[in-house]
Amino acid sequence: MVSDFAYRVPLVVHRGAARLYRFTNVSAEVLRGVTLTLHGSGVMGANAPATLRPGETLEVDIAGRTLARDSILVIRWFRPSGEEYLWRVSF
Repeated sequence: MVSDFAYRVPLVVHRGAARLYRFTNVSAEVLRGVTLTLHGSGVMGANAPATLRPGETLEVDIAGRTLARDSILVIRWFRPSGEEYLWRVSF
């Protein structure tokens, strides 16, 4: 069932030292099947689908000279209801 209410993105992005990015689940929900897909000239290691409980963090190294100009990251997850969500992240 799809809700008529706005759904706040449950993740916060923190850029760490060098190429490290951290995605923290700031919601009260368990996010399942969390995957990251990088489009453009950047480079990122493969990642298996993850489960992020409230407060948990997923870390990933993303490299590229011009990420802000020619790359985007898409994060995909499933809510407890089974609904799929995609979030586009720009650098």
